[in-house]
Amino acid sequence: MKTAVETRSARKDREIIEAATAAFIAKGYDGTSMEEIATRACASKQTVYKHFTDKETLFSEVVESTASQVNDVVESVTMLLSEARFLEGGLQQLARRLTTTLMNDELLKLRRLIIANADRMPQLGRSWYDKGFERMLASVAECFQKLSSRGLLQTVDHRLAASHFFGMLLWIPMNEAMFTGSNPRSKADLERHADASVEAFLAAYGARSK
Repeated sequence: MKTAVETRSARKDREIIEAATAAFIAKGYDGTSMEEIATRACASKQTVYKHFTDKETLFSEVVESTASQVNDVVESVTMLLSEARFLEGGLQQLARRLTTTLMNDELLKLRRLIIANADRMPQLGRSWYDKGFERMLASVAECFQKLSSRGLLQTVDHRLAASHFFGMLLWIPMNEAMFTGSNPRSKADLERHADASVEAFLAAYGARSK
């Protein structure tokens, strides 16, 4: 969401990053030129270079921006998992939101692009993981710790439980999409998969009545 206090420079940064994201996804890293990014951003090539030193720097900004956006979605949902929300299907809502967000077509294409360039730009893959999946894992682990303290889950190793949660949600759909070059699953199918994953997760970690 854009705010009223966004500066002119920050707005131009955002416009260039958005244009670069679209260009990289459409043509790949090697197939994208700074000139094309400038055209998509309705800016001069000089302006693009003024805001971002080179194409690699701009690609890095695209990766970090996307990872942060995804994590923001997770944090906004986990913050709402109060006791009442959890009992009313809050974990199911989190699972559905996670699955549909991370299986977004553009996000999958960007992920493939990062993997394709991992050998020559390994720092980008590390940045994506640290600022994306690592932060998401930490957010969900902290959420599970709070739910366990309220007696709603039974987790001793909260991070391991979060890893199992992500694994059940994403292992098959994500790999299917990454290796086939498309996302063959509908939103309804992804939500059914998320619901089944939550059911399996609660069978292992759900609070049991004495």
